[in-house]
Amino acid sequence: MRLTLSLITALVLSFAGVQAQGSNLPTNPDPNKCYVRCVTPDVYQTETVRIQTAPAYKRLSVVPATYKTVTERVMVKEAYKRYEFVPATFRTETVSYESQSAGEAMSVTSASFSDATERVLIKPESGGWETTAYEGCESDDPNDCQVMCYRTYEAEYRTVPVQRLASDASSSTSRTSNQTSTYTKEVIATPAEVRTIDVDAVYENISKRVVDVAASVSTETVPATYTEITKEVLATKGGLTSYEEIDCELLSYNVLPINYANGSAALTATSRQVVDDNLLNLLRERPNTRIQINSHTSSVGSAGANQDLSERRAKGVADYLVSRGINRSRLVTRGYGESQLKNRCADGVTCSEAEHRVNRRTEFRVLNVDN
Repeated sequence: MRLTLSLITALVLSFAGVQAQGSNLPTNPDPNKCYVRCVTPDVYQTETVRIQTAPAYKRLSVVPATYKTVTERVMVKEAYKRYEFVPATFRTETVSYESQSAGEAMSVTSASFSDATERVLIKPESGGWETTAYEGCESDDPNDCQVMCYRTYEAEYRTVPVQRLASDASSSTSRTSNQTSTYTKEVIATPAEVRTIDVDAVYENISKRVVDVAASVSTETVPATYTEITKEVLATKGGLTSYEEIDCELLSYNVLPINYANGSAALTATSRQVVDDNLLNLLRERPNTRIQINSHTSSVGSAGANQDLSERRAKGVADYLVSRGINRSRLVTRGYGESQLKNRCADGVTCSEAEHRVNRRTEFRVLNVDN
């Protein structure tokens, strides 16, 4: 890569201005080499927190009593003596018997719950320096047109609905009375006289229901339910400063040859390989450097839609790098829509597709810590 005179001059002036900022600069720097001031970033790690959304409780249900029918042989007419010439006389009696035994009736009161919420910190408060371009700058040196802003980002929370056990299930028992029935029988009123004849008693079978299995309460334990929430926590605090030699052209914007589908911010397999070759390897080899990713569109379509599309494309590249293990604090993304066209093809100007394609670009550059 060849260095322009203005770039070399800017780098020499930049080194002269940072000599007092640290002692890590090379003592005998090569005038044809560039060095970037790096600060180790804060390193976050992802943790998964298990939150109970509903407690365990008991569910009770009544198992009713079961009955069985039994047959009992009862005497319905007593034995008697019959006499010739003077027959005996009879009277009728009513006899009570227990047709159903006493038992127990069971009832259940279900468990009750109260709604509540639990607030969970999923991302702590963070901050860092961000660089924006100063509009109206008349200098040819892009480093003179940068404004440093310290941005803070509030902590993020998530409110999780949960249930609390207000009162557990319970059961109660009440006694049920037995049931009775009657049958009739004939008994001798007056015995026969003269000749005695023995008459056998008469029997019949009666049916009655008795408790086979008493009523009871069955208990089922309903387990607690949980949900998992992912949050970021600070693993290692950054802040160490060092200077690293770097290709001077990486300090200026370099175009990434990414081909997007019309209106899409999705990266194809080929585009991901471009990002791997140009950015992922660089960031892995230099773990303390930060980069800025800018995306631009042509003037085809509305300005609002193009602005949104450019922001999504820049963020899409950053999201892919984060998925490959790069700390997000090392990535700055900007979308400029159609505000920085490289040719005459503004709104209302007729241009070929090839001319519009020049304006559709995604660029990157390495940032100094002061950028």
